[in-house]
Amino acid sequence: MSPTPVRVRFSGFVPSVALAIAMALAGTLLTAPAARAAATPAPPPPGAGFDYQIGGGYPPPAGVKVISRDREDDPVPGRYNICYVNAFQVQPGERAEWDDDLLLRDAEGRVVIDEDWGEPLLDLRTAAKRERVAAKVNGWITGCARKGFQAVEPDNYDSFTRSRNLLTAAQAQAYLRLLSAHAHREGLAIAQKNTVELAAARERNGLDFAIAEECGEWDECADYVRHFGRHVIVIEYTAQGLKRACAEFKGRLSIVRRDREVVTPDDPGYVRETCP
Repeated sequence: MSPTPVRVRFSGFVPSVALAIAMALAGTLLTAPAARAAATPAPPPPGAGFDYQIGGGYPPPAGVKVISRDREDDPVPGRYNICYVNAFQVQPGERAEWDDDLLLRDAEGRVVIDEDWGEPLLDLRTAAKRERVAAKVNGWITGCARKGFQAVEPDNYDSFTRSRNLLTAAQAQAYLRLLSAHAHREGLAIAQKNTVELAAARERNGLDFAIAEECGEWDECADYVRHFGRHVIVIEYTAQGLKRACAEFKGRLSIVRRDREVVTPDDPGYVRETCP
């Protein structure tokens, strides 16, 4: 419904004053929708101390201002919190929670598995299936926002590279755009997780920052910086990878080394290092 026109009577007013009032009223009507527009969600502060806690939350080490935690965990008050969701594959033990036809299958009907983690890939080959998968994952993203997270990390964007050529980069991006649009509606920034070959499409895909595993190890950090600027979080798993990342980007990017299982400090396999 259009707003009721505002009529101003100028009897007894100096013409210039009357004109000023009319312009002010018109300006109020014109700018009201812009004032109601949501602000762009802010990405994590660049170069801030970071900890990767997706294997279980624990009190953040000294100097940590940005934390990534699993969606089932709680954010840490007073920190910038990123919510981890496994958006392209199925977490071990959660297969029964997905409709069977949303699991990617090969020509023989066998479910395609990411062998490194034992995770079935999700089927993104049609727009209808992408919408159904996104509906479920976007429900998790809404949960992240309600818990108080400031951003979301949708993992396994690069699962198409493990799909036996059944999925394409275009399908992965079309699906990710459904997630990024929803995240922004919920007031969350959204990360590109790995997949450096698609970093140039970050704006088209609605991505605000990058979380790059082993970009120091594989000499890819500069490629992320080219497209995301300083809004890149680096996670290394080897001493050599940490050394390389720190040599080039210490003080400019958030950089941490963790153990590959991302365990908590009470586990003997726990590793956490930062740039010296």
